[in-house]
Amino acid sequence: MNFQKYKPFPQVDLPNRTWPNKTITSAPIWASVDLRDGNQSLVTPMDLEQKVEFFKLLCEVGFKEIEVGFPSASEVEFAFCRKLIEDDLIPDDVSIQVLVQAREHLIERTFEALAGVKQAIVHFYNSTSTLQRRVVFNKGKEEIKAIAINGAQLVKAYAAKTPGDFRFEYSPESFSQTELDYALDVCEAIMEEVGATPENPLILNLPGTVEASTANIHADQIEWFCNNLKDRQSAIISLHTHNDRGTGVAACELGVMAGADRVEGTVFGNGERTGNLDIVTMALNMFTQGVDPELDFSDINHVKNVYMRATGMTIHERHPYVGDLVYTAFSGSHQDAINKGIKALRKSENPFWEVPYLPIDPKDVGRCYESIIRINSQSGKGGVAYIMDSEFGFEMPKAMHVDFGKVIQKFTEANSDEVNPTQIMEKFRETYLEPTTPFCLKRCSVNTEVCQDSAEQNYSTIRVVMVANGEELEFSGRGNGPLEAFVTAFNKQFGTTYSINTYEEHAIDQGESSKAAAYIGLVGGKLFSETFGVGVDTDITMASIRAFISAANRLFEI
Repeated sequence: MNFQKYKPFPQVDLPNRTWPNKTITSAPIWASVDLRDGNQSLVTPMDLEQKVEFFKLLCEVGFKEIEVGFPSASEVEFAFCRKLIEDDLIPDDVSIQVLVQAREHLIERTFEALAGVKQAIVHFYNSTSTLQRRVVFNKGKEEIKAIAINGAQLVKAYAAKTPGDFRFEYSPESFSQTELDYALDVCEAIMEEVGATPENPLILNLPGTVEASTANIHADQIEWFCNNLKDRQSAIISLHTHNDRGTGVAACELGVMAGADRVEGTVFGNGERTGNLDIVTMALNMFTQGVDPELDFSDINHVKNVYMRATGMTIHERHPYVGDLVYTAFSGSHQDAINKGIKALRKSENPFWEVPYLPIDPKDVGRCYESIIRINSQSGKGGVAYIMDSEFGFEMPKAMHVDFGKVIQKFTEANSDEVNPTQIMEKFRETYLEPTTPFCLKRCSVNTEVCQDSAEQNYSTIRVVMVANGEELEFSGRGNGPLEAFVTAFNKQFGTTYSINTYEEHAIDQGESSKAAAYIGLVGGKLFSETFGVGVDTDITMASIRAFISAANRLFEI
């Protein structure tokens, strides 16, 4: 690879830069360019109906400035602008924005498209970069500056004779590849021409039309510009980053830290080449830092579905916050940590979201926990335990995680595929709840002897009817409680020496139909390790007895 044909991007002389010590503490002004920059990047541009649906979505999310197109470029663009105005589809607190080159016949057509609008931003631009001045326009600095000034005069003149509340936005296209002092000179000339004031500021959009440097250099450019602009209070500094180097979001975040007030982008980063700023990612990045982004992405699936339907684009499975797999962990260690983190958060009084591997609570964007952990042959015991708890309410003892984890691992290795929660529950039933051989409980009754003298122990007597190896048997036993009485009777009847090493219980349903789950780990027989069983019943005593029988059946099976 001939790397020597490229040269490094020049740094900015900014020894006293302040942006590295700053943080984003409030939302910028958001401007969506989905219907212009995003639309022109589609293989098949949106039709009128799709554009209207998308516009309504952007209003619903909370955008107050929406670039709706380039109405002088085509009849479709013109018609969409007219439809929004004539059908009264623009909310009173929303300004539509239109893009136009600094050329009179295009500006005239643009204002025809805006006839009757309540409020709008007229965004005019011309390219100022060193490269484009030389190879595209073959013009010098003063000639390019004159084009910009002429454009400002024209939009001001047409706005004066068109009813409506108009604001102006100017972009020195390819700002990031323009000499900073020259970009500043052109922008200050435009501010003077349109009469920008603190009460009626000019939006100065400083686009990274092509992302050509690291994000820190972009931030230096923005801070230098803000520091050197003569009348900073009369300008709204806007960013429009692209993603050619894959750092469009980072460049925009650092640019806001460097002093920008406003950002332009698209909801999922769709745009020319590698795309624009991904507004969803930047907004939710802020959200995870405790900053209100002032955009509502609480139902991100709805936003995603409208976007895909209108644009025909797809969203990558690993897209931050939105992709199908971003709340999913296949790794066993990750699954275990997520499981423990969610349990710890439930028990604590901590008001902050702190769960390993999950920077955001999926519920905050309308996603759910069901698919946080999915199971394949690479998964561990923690993930399996999480599924059983979150999906089905079985809070297995920690010592049992390995036991059932091995069952699922064997199953996944045999199938070489991911298993879903339903399949996991089926294996749980097959392993613990359904086996009835060699032992099957038919019925039992318990009688507790209450001693009058508190110094003496109360005793329980149990009578049991079971089927063992196809033969129905009846036997009884006595112990400190119903479970001990059953264990004593069972060992005596079958000549075993089983003892309970682990015992846990909990409710698995609410209300009148509440059931109890009991877990028992037995030791004895051929193995030195614990063997687990599970019992479920409306009566906790019966659930415990069923759990013992479940473990005993597995011991005999082994």
